[in-house]
Amino acid sequence: MKVAIVGSGYVGLVSGTCFAEVGIEVTCVDTDHKKIENLNNGIIPIYEPGLEEMVHRNMKKERLRFTTNIAEALEDCEVIFSAVGTPPDEDGSADLQYVISVARDCGKHMKDYLLIVTKSTVPVGTAKAVRGAIQEELDKRGVNIPFDVASNPEFLKEGAAIDDFLKPDRIVVGCDSTRAEDLMKALYKPFTLNGHPIIFMDITSAEMTKYAANSMLATKISFMNDVANLCEIVGADINMVRKGIGSDSRIGNKFIYPGVGYGGSCFPKDVKALIHTAEDYQYDLRVLKAVEAVNDDQKSVLFNKLITHYGGTVTGKTVAIWGLSFKPHTDDMREAPSLVIIKKLLDAGVKVRAYDPVAMNETRRILGDKIEYAPDQYDALVGADCLMLVTEWPEFKFPNFENMLELLKNPVVFDGRNIYDIAEMKRKGFIYYCIGVNTSK
Repeated sequence: MKVAIVGSGYVGLVSGTCFAEVGIEVTCVDTDHKKIENLNNGIIPIYEPGLEEMVHRNMKKERLRFTTNIAEALEDCEVIFSAVGTPPDEDGSADLQYVISVARDCGKHMKDYLLIVTKSTVPVGTAKAVRGAIQEELDKRGVNIPFDVASNPEFLKEGAAIDDFLKPDRIVVGCDSTRAEDLMKALYKPFTLNGHPIIFMDITSAEMTKYAANSMLATKISFMNDVANLCEIVGADINMVRKGIGSDSRIGNKFIYPGVGYGGSCFPKDVKALIHTAEDYQYDLRVLKAVEAVNDDQKSVLFNKLITHYGGTVTGKTVAIWGLSFKPHTDDMREAPSLVIIKKLLDAGVKVRAYDPVAMNETRRILGDKIEYAPDQYDALVGADCLMLVTEWPEFKFPNFENMLELLKNPVVFDGRNIYDIAEMKRKGFIYYCIGVNTSK
């Protein structure tokens, strides 16, 4: 089977590479000529563990190729995935211009039956718009070529995307024809041999499923952060509360860790888009609006703790930051809490010296020379008045505490991910702040 994937960003590149890994011939298409040139030279535009090696392997076996020519990609192709970006407009709605552009290109260049599958995260009603755009282009050509439209939302976690694709919890497909369903069954057969379920449903429900899933996870995070803030006030320990509720199988122990808020390319965008979709239908998603508000406030928690610790005056201080990406195992800085924290620090006259294992270049692209970039985690501490831990990279979990005490001007740590033991930190001589526990007692 031959497959085309339009959009060689995170979703498109991971999906195309994993399809190629199981023997499917894949052509990835992108309008960014430089990106395609780099990919053809083996240069990967994103960081994802294991992806670079897999891309190189499948290119060598000629199962994976890259082009800017969608007409070329459609030759002998029965299935094309649209994995282009859907960035939020100013009002929070998803911008579908790239999705519709792909649909129009398909209508302009398809010669035989084609199944057009939307893999991008799109609001309810997108499939109808895609179908209309394709049909309009076919009508302009005066041809009658059969086609189907389907929705196949992705559920990839950055940092674990390859495993998520190759060993999925579930595969969700929305379609409205037997031919489309049979094609999707054949395409995903290698991924369902070990019992991983493929769930077929109507297209509208598939479009809604992706937004509902991400919004539920975002809700769990904001709920725990809200409770964590209350725990500090009343004297409870959020770490104990988390264990107590996480043991309930109805709640589970995932996404209930307090921190400095969620970020990334999905949760913030998808929560906004679902709120906007509801408003389009004159419905008020009150819970999700609260989720968004709590998350916006949570990104300021570490800064507020810093201000309180120093009695309101931080001008001239130097703050070391460990972790810049919105989560470990990625260089993604989209909606990263670190960016909010850094802006607040700079506006307050604080000097920032930061380190991240893989996101330094991306941070430099965004912030330029507004902050100082340390070559390693300990160098970031040199001359710093305190440390803020923002992203829980594994290498930060068991640091050399003696080294930290020696390098920091003051032994003050603001732990935004609760990765250290409170009693141990105090015993070692640190002034330690975390999320959801009043450590001043």
